[in-house]
Amino acid sequence: MKTYKIAVIPGDGTGGEVVREGNKVLTAVAEKYGFKLDRHEYDLGGERYLKTGEVLPDSVLEELRGYQAIYLGAVGHPDVKPGILEKGLLLKLRFSLEQYINLRPVKLFPGVDCPLKNKKPEDIDFVVVRENNEGLYVGEGEFINKGTPQEVAVQVSRNTRHGVERCLRYAFEYTRKRNSKKKTLTLCGKTNVLTYAFDLWERVFHEIGAKDYPDVKRDYAHVDATCMWMVKNPDWFDVIVTDNMFGDIITDLGAMIQGGMGIAAGGNLNPQGVSMFEPIGGSAPKYTGKNVINPLAAICAGQMLLEHLGETKAAAEIEESVKWVTAKKLKSLAAGKMGYSTTEVGDLVVKGLDPKARIA
Repeated sequence: MKTYKIAVIPGDGTGGEVVREGNKVLTAVAEKYGFKLDRHEYDLGGERYLKTGEVLPDSVLEELRGYQAIYLGAVGHPDVKPGILEKGLLLKLRFSLEQYINLRPVKLFPGVDCPLKNKKPEDIDFVVVRENNEGLYVGEGEFINKGTPQEVAVQVSRNTRHGVERCLRYAFEYTRKRNSKKKTLTLCGKTNVLTYAFDLWERVFHEIGAKDYPDVKRDYAHVDATCMWMVKNPDWFDVIVTDNMFGDIITDLGAMIQGGMGIAAGGNLNPQGVSMFEPIGGSAPKYTGKNVINPLAAICAGQMLLEHLGETKAAAEIEESVKWVTAKKLKSLAAGKMGYSTTEVGDLVVKGLDPKARIA
């Protein structure tokens, strides 16, 4: 029996609750398809930081390098100053493990209320490929004359040919293998203002596209136009590739048009190393322990994890079950308004792994 070694980080707040349901679904689908998940849980997050002052010890980081994937619940604690966990845990993992791709499917599931008028599942089904290790998020910059009337704050967006090209190549490859009639990769940037960073992005985009991916149609849109078209005509998009900052922004917009944070999942990928999968929503501390939070985003993150590992049939089964649950069972994606508890939603997804149950 094939065995995959998975590190689990439930994190803070409701993270443990949604990961519990995700693990429940993963266990069931692994049994059905004949593979095993060897999971080890780590107590990284706000509680550990408050008790020990540690966020991500180097020894734990080295251990995580030995896993095939990381399954993350949520990070964020009301008693921890913003930025400590985000930089010390999330960004440190992404940068240290060279998870240079952030992959965000934007898909409207059947039965999910979309805030866009008259939009249906066939209208919203695209993917954002976000560069995940460079840009403004490298933390490079300085203050000049801080605290004075002459203060200047400088924040550098650092983009390297190496980093840009490996992101673009991943995006081209992903577009090529994605089952889409459009087969179109759209570069999202701001070439008319950010004339250094996006000159590099645009040149490499067209150079490697023309040479190595002539079968993939290339398109370009400024980031502001991208946001407008995501709202007005989301069906235009197939795969979007962009830098770290713009990717951070448009993927949150994507989460909203697909129905909200309760269904949005993402992956931080190192195609040659350890990748991490997580629900997009936060730790939602006000719902902790109430068994009312929606676990579908975490379950979908688990589905992405299996797809990344090559267990494509098992991953597809989870997606079909989630579609059945959203279309036939839930009243809403909102916490406390689903018509079911967190635990019951997990049970429903397990039940729906049987195609016969989805017909009944």
